Amino acid sequence: MSAQKKVVPSETNVVLLSGGTSGEREISIESGKGAEAALKEAGFSVTTLDPADHDDLITLVNGHYDVAFLCLHGKGGEDGSIQGLLEILGIPYTGPGIWSSATAMDKSKSKVFYELAGIHTPQSITLHSKDELTSEQIVEKLGQDIVIKPADEGSALGVSIIHNADGIDQALTEAFSSSHEVLIEQFVSGTELTVAVLGNKTPHALPIIEIVPEDSFYDFHSKYAQGGAQHICPAPFDEETTNLIKKTAEKVHTILECRGMSRTDMILDEQNIPWVLETNTIPGMTATSLLPDAGRAAGIDFPELCTRLIEYALEDK
Repeated sequence: MSAQKKVVPSETNVVLLSGGTSGEREISIESGKGAEAALKEAGFSVTTLDPADHDDLITLVNGHYDVAFLCLHGKGGEDGSIQGLLEILGIPYTGPGIWSSATAMDKSKSKVFYELAGIHTPQSITLHSKDELTSEQIVEKLGQDIVIKPADEGSALGVSIIHNADGIDQALTEAFSSSHEVLIEQFVSGTELTVAVLGNKTPHALPIIEIVPEDSFYDFHSKYAQGGAQHICPAPFDEETTNLIKKTAEKVHTILECRGMSRTDMILDEQNIPWVLETNTIPGMTATSLLPDAGRAAGIDFPELCTRLIEYALEDK
């Protein structure tokens, strides 16, 4: 196995991509600002571009960059699209590749791989039309306690937790307004967790974060508002539970063929079984984001974390 390539910041020209056209555009811009400051503190030369801007795209195509640092969340950034363009341009980039990004972004498809690998994930059904199943049929298949979400959106956009069949129609309408594909899962009660993983061939999990949201669940507000959620890191679990959760996150990283980084969201139930909900391939880089929090708990400050992500991107290049 080749050694991780050590970068010299002063000699590495970075193009940082943030913004984009997804529903997470504003968060992406904030992630870009956070990562840009950290990269500059680490000594990198950084050019920030927004793929939603035509002139910025021309600059990207015509420029000469050593590596792209991706802060594009959601569709057009986290789904393999920008990764494909960068592959064509021959620019290495942070985070997982085309297939991994597209698969992780589609929650229905990623669940197939979780199940094949023997990873616990809530029972679910996928709809492509609001009229495919009635509320009664959905309850018959999954029960009354369910989660309805767009299959290919992030940041908890369009997510509803339902405990009564009467709320299903409205929740489906909201979810289908964001996507042509909607995932309906059994609701799993327990402790909300997220686990970041770093690395390529030998991935390793960072300290587990327990999430205590201000609201009933970790929704968009809880993710990004100051005080929207409390992050407890490292999460206060015994050694056996901690190892199980970390190994699950590392296994997800491996089966989805992630490179550089991933962050997997889970629910730990009363029997200490971690249930995997989804995997993020471009985690947030804002002041309240989870990956930088986990890095700090592991003794990795923000500039060093960004440097490592670039080193992973350039490994074997």
